[in-house]
Amino acid sequence: MRDMGTIRNIVILTGAGISAESGIDTFRAEGGLWEQHRIEDVATPEAFERDPDLVLRFYDMRRESIQTKEPNAAHLALARLDREWAGELLIVTQNVDDLHERAGAQRVLHMHGEHLNAWCTDCDARSRWTGPLKQRPACPGCGARALRPDVVWFGEMPYGMDKIYSALRTADLFVSIGTSGAVYPAAGFVRDARELGAATLELNLERSQGSGWFDESRLGQASELVPAWVDELLAPR
Repeated sequence: MRDMGTIRNIVILTGAGISAESGIDTFRAEGGLWEQHRIEDVATPEAFERDPDLVLRFYDMRRESIQTKEPNAAHLALARLDREWAGELLIVTQNVDDLHERAGAQRVLHMHGEHLNAWCTDCDARSRWTGPLKQRPACPGCGARALRPDVVWFGEMPYGMDKIYSALRTADLFVSIGTSGAVYPAAGFVRDARELGAATLELNLERSQGSGWFDESRLGQASELVPAWVDELLAPR
């Protein structure tokens, strides 16, 4: 992999694995969320149209649960990197929790939306939201009772794709942390980064579906791998 001393611009992709150690269920692991609910029942626009009560109840439970969790050592290490890294940095997360922000990171893009936001489908406004949505509360902006979770469902376009691809074009290093490599377009970022000349590093509990595209894979707990890598990156040279 490229000498650390030549790296200035970094794009980091985080997935469910980085938050799993904080007690947030992953989607695909044994015992994960989709074992209790079919994707088609809770995470598509069609599901919301067919049974909005079920969908809103599911996300209300997730929203409540997330607020009881705390950032772990991996989130804290990336927040340290965000504070101390002088070059360009973008943390692209597939996670809809706010643990990166609560750890102190600021250069974060939620490509799949955020549990603690509500989106009004009438006026297109997004509002910070920590309570339930099942009772159809009014939009703080327009008053319409048209709020839904501000989460990207299957079949919908992820957020911030232009900004992500712009960052990948200038990245010297692309790092993937705690991702399965199964969900596109995020699963394709490593290929894009590599073809654009960036070094590529995977930090994961086990090899992802896209491991073959990485220059290096380090396997283990995110709470151990990420702090060690950040220490390495920020070490004086």
